[in-house]
Amino acid sequence: MNLLCKCYLLVSMVILSIPFSGFSQDTISRDSSDVKLIKAAREIMISAGNCALITLDDAGRPRARSMDAFIPESDLTVWFGTTVKSRKVNQIRNDPRVSLYYFDSDASGYVMIQGIAQLVDDPDEKEKRWKTKWEAFYPNKSEDYILIKVSPEWMEVVSYAHGIVSEKATWEPPLVVF
Repeated sequence: MNLLCKCYLLVSMVILSIPFSGFSQDTISRDSSDVKLIKAAREIMISAGNCALITLDDAGRPRARSMDAFIPESDLTVWFGTTVKSRKVNQIRNDPRVSLYYFDSDASGYVMIQGIAQLVDDPDEKEKRWKTKWEAFYPNKSEDYILIKVSPEWMEVVSYAHGIVSEKATWEPPLVVF
């Protein structure tokens, strides 16, 4: 057998021995499962409107407050407006790890997002994300108003309406990693 044939045979054997999951049933199921979870999460988030934003204070204690969130983006990035003088702004500057908690209004589910918060003071972004009902809270909008952008790292979802339930023994909810 010539050298070229031996090399071709060796390369073919190596390629065939490498596990390829691109066509596996698990990958297809997981992807469609993530799509189902994200769709249900968006519906809960939009329906709930407000959510709890949880930051960490200087002592590492969680601090929760209700927030008027903007509708989540398609990748579930969430934006908020707040005053630059708020405790949450300082807490995010010190530790950008945050949690968001949305509770379905009919108590049939929830969404919990773990993410990284970023403070955004860009005038164009601030103008895009402005609610006229906030005018009384920000007399000097350009100076007092700042945005918080939360990029999700992972998310838990439970939605009885969508057939998304926790694991029976441990109650661990389905998870999506971004």
